Amino acid sequence: MSDEPVIAQKGPYQLDVKQGQAYFWCTCGRSAKQPLCDGSHKGTSFAPLRFVADNTGTVNLCGCKSTDDKPFCDGAHNML
Repeated sequence: MSDEPVIAQKGPYQLDVKQGQAYFWCTCGRSAKQPLCDGSHKGTSFAPLRFVADNTGTVNLCGCKSTDDKPFCDGAHNML
């Protein structure tokens, strides 16, 4: 299994989050529950990225796994 992330989609995933709740963003791109981790990274060097929502609302999480602002989309998919 490659230790390069899989591009899950070339665009952000919109996720409704609740303030104070923890989420685990998929860093490997292999999760069937994108953009969140389902454990598919097992056997790779990847681990999910835990983040806590600052506010209740909708966030744009990176789908291409190339963002410099993990876990949030920074438009890096436009350069792929």
